[in-house]
Amino acid sequence: MNEENLEKRDFDEVLKELEEIVSTLERGNLSLEESLKKFERGIKLSTHCLKKLNEAEKKIETLIEKAGRESIVIPYQEEEKKGE
Repeated sequence: MNEENLEKRDFDEVLKELEEIVSTLERGNLSLEESLKKFERGIKLSTHCLKKLNEAEKKIETLIEKAGRESIVIPYQEEEKKGE
């Protein structure tokens, strides 16, 4: 895909591209050069997604605080364990 500004793209669209890259790399049928290009793109997409998730988390915390409630953040791993 062209090197567009990731900020203009929808989070789900970027995540889908990242998932496609992971699938392609897992198949292992690319040359080393192609794999490195895909990996580099994947890192950029991953960084963008993490940034967006952190922004969303901060916004949620702010909204909770504005509602007059104490902000409680449960790390993702602990939340997974509760569901088991």
